[in-house]
Amino acid sequence: MKATWEKIEKNLGVLEVEVEAERVASALDQAFQKVVKKINVPGFRKGKVPRTIFEARFGVESLYQDAIDILLPEVYTEAIDETNIFPVDRPEVDVEQFEKGQPFKFKAKVTVKPEVTLGDYKGIEVAEIDTEVSEEELNEELARMQERHAELVVVDEEAAQNGDIAVIDFEGSIDGVPFEGGKGERYSLELGSNSFIPGFEDQVVGMATGDFKDVKVTFPEEYQAEELAGKDAVFNVKVHEIKRKQLPELDDEFAKDVSEFDTLDEYKEDLKKQIADRKEKEGKAAREGEVVEAVGANAEVEIPEAMVQSEVQNMVRDFDNRLRAQGMNLDLFLNFSGQTIEDLQGQMKADAEKRVRNNLVLEQIAKAEKIEATEEEINKELADMAEAYKRSTDEIRNILAANGALSSLKEEVLLRKTIEFLLDNSKEVPAEQLAAKSEAKEEAAQEEQGE
Repeated sequence: MKATWEKIEKNLGVLEVEVEAERVASALDQAFQKVVKKINVPGFRKGKVPRTIFEARFGVESLYQDAIDILLPEVYTEAIDETNIFPVDRPEVDVEQFEKGQPFKFKAKVTVKPEVTLGDYKGIEVAEIDTEVSEEELNEELARMQERHAELVVVDEEAAQNGDIAVIDFEGSIDGVPFEGGKGERYSLELGSNSFIPGFEDQVVGMATGDFKDVKVTFPEEYQAEELAGKDAVFNVKVHEIKRKQLPELDDEFAKDVSEFDTLDEYKEDLKKQIADRKEKEGKAAREGEVVEAVGANAEVEIPEAMVQSEVQNMVRDFDNRLRAQGMNLDLFLNFSGQTIEDLQGQMKADAEKRVRNNLVLEQIAKAEKIEATEEEINKELADMAEAYKRSTDEIRNILAANGALSSLKEEVLLRKTIEFLLDNSKEVPAEQLAAKSEAKEEAAQEEQGE
């Protein structure tokens, strides 16, 4: 087989391939074996028609398309490897010659992974990580722990206020006619949570146990149920019970209840360490994002639309998986939000383009710096996954291999190593200084656009 590659513009080129006549003959044999099982010829059982009889009756040309379908994917893959190109979209194939006894010739227009011209990627300024824990941060964490361990106490003789749980019956109607989905019994509604139609919770505030009230609201114009959107409605509401959170006292007993420590002071010291660790991790994640954004912006690369669309599809699929983990799915989400799949894809496009750009730049930096994902590092990833999923390392490897995900794992390890390299070669500056530089740069850009 002969294969040549010629770039014609940007990320587009022509792959020209010539395949030996012997492989054409083999593909025709395979096509015949496939087709002969489906045809009926008088005097012969199905699948037993001799090749010569078949070709005399139907012509060898009747096998050409099936033979091309068999041979083309195989030789196209070989041609890609031989010319060392990386396609990112389906090729436009033009068959120039396919005949019995002759070589198979075709040309394919192929969009390939773009070339990246790197800018500065060492010495990128990133914000210093501040792990000092203020008294305010500690108090906020303690308040969250109080909320988490609060008890709900029934309030008998006081009016409901924001933050209370009102146990209510409600039935909604429009012009006196009840509508579907507008009724609930003994529903626990947290006032101030904004989980009901705007204005509903505000009108329940002030009601007491046993009270009845007509709550008047207007459905939003963008409401997911079109038959209710923009309509005025009345809800008959009855309050069965009001529950209020009772926060525990911040004392040694509280510390014993929520932790392994005997005193509140010991618990506070441990909380400070936890907050500091969290700030360290969050700070590192922020720095990773900063350095990747910076090197991406400094590089030059023209991204094929096919790569962006492919990433959008990946993002939609990931989003659907997250929804399913929460007991929903993409179709339900689109119905509730009043969006189309095209709307969602449009919202994701800018992020998809940025992801593709940054990944291409990181790959190029890895090549420039000869950064590689070693077999030992891949094996460690597999071992960690095996431990997490309670499976053997071989099982995990086989599952990934069967789904074509081993190469993705290697790419992920490589990208992580590259980001670590960038962080190791970055320059830490105070966050305030970095923010001031960013603001000045943005103002200069706006002034330039104004001119």
